[in-house]
Amino acid sequence: MAAPSPLLQVDNLSVRFDTPDSAVHAVNGVSFALERGQTFGIVGESGSGKSQTMMALMGLLAANGQASGRALFNGQDLLTLPERELNRVRGDRMAMIFQDPMTSLNPYLTVERQMTEVLELHKGLTRRAALALAIQTLEQVRIPDAPRRIRMYPHEFSGGMRQRIMIAMALLCQPDLLIADEPTTALDVTVQAQTLQLLRELQRDFGTAIILITHDLGVVAGLCDQVMVMYGGRVMEQGSADSIFYRPTHPYTVGLLGAVPRLSQEGGRLLAIPGLPPSMARLPAGCPFSERCGLATDRCVTERPPLVPLAADAQVLRACHRDPSEVAQLAEEVVS
Repeated sequence: MAAPSPLLQVDNLSVRFDTPDSAVHAVNGVSFALERGQTFGIVGESGSGKSQTMMALMGLLAANGQASGRALFNGQDLLTLPERELNRVRGDRMAMIFQDPMTSLNPYLTVERQMTEVLELHKGLTRRAALALAIQTLEQVRIPDAPRRIRMYPHEFSGGMRQRIMIAMALLCQPDLLIADEPTTALDVTVQAQTLQLLRELQRDFGTAIILITHDLGVVAGLCDQVMVMYGGRVMEQGSADSIFYRPTHPYTVGLLGAVPRLSQEGGRLLAIPGLPPSMARLPAGCPFSERCGLATDRCVTERPPLVPLAADAQVLRACHRDPSEVAQLAEEVVS
C-alpha cells in the first residue's frame, strides 16, 4: 500500500521582490514536507525569509513580490490557484495567526462581527449559528465570559487575550493547517507558556498541522516535531527537533543555540553571533553565513554548499562544506 501523501509538499520555493534598485531574493529554493497533525518549526534571525515563505504559500506577498516553485496543499498547487479558488482555501482549510494581533484585528469591528463573518463566508452559517459557534470557540481558547466579551472591540482586550482571539478566529473552520507567525512575540513569559499550551491542546483535539515561525528556540523545543533553520533566504539545516537541539550539524544552528540564555550563565556574558545578516539584494556567492562563520574557508566564500542528507542520518539535511565532526566540536565549546 502506498504511503499517504503529505498534507503540504513545498518544492524549490523562491520569492523575489522587484525594487527600483535591484531584485531582492528573499527566499531561495526552499523545500519541505508537512505531514498531517505534525508541528513544523521554521527558525532564524529576522530577515532570514521565514515569514515570506509562508506569505507566498498564503498568496499574501506584496504587489512587487513573485513566487516560483511548487506548493501542493491537499494536492492543489497554491502558487498557481486562481484568486477565487485560493480564497476558498484560505481561512477554511488553512489559516494564519499573524505576528501582531493588534494590527491584524480590525479596530472598527467588534470581535463578534470579525468572527461571524468568517463562518458566514466559508461555512454558509446564519448569523445566529455563527455567533453560537464563535462563542464556543472563544471558550475553547479560554476567553472568560465569552458571550459578553465577544461584543467588545479589540482594544478592550489585553495582548494575551487578543492573541487568543486570533487563534480562535484561525480555528473557527477547523483548518487542516495552521500557520503561526511569531505567536508569542511581545507576550510575557507566563502568557507565552499559556499560548503554547493552548496550541498543543488544540492540535491534540483537532489534529491540526502547525507551521510555527519563530526566532525563539525555546518555543520550538516545546512544540515542534521537525525544524528547519533558515538564513539568508536559504535552508541551512533541517531535521527532527532532537537532532537540531542535541546534534546540530551547521555552524549557524550552533550560533543560535549558543545565544540562548541559560541559568548556568548567571553573571557571565551572553554569546552572540558576530556581524550582521547579508543584504538580500547582494547575497554572497558562497554560503550566506560565510561572512559570520568561525569555521569558514575560502571554499565557503566562493562555492555555495548544497543541501544534502547527513551521511550518518539521512533524515537530517545540511548545507555546509565543513565536516560534521568539526561542527560537533564547535557545538561542544559553544553550547555546553
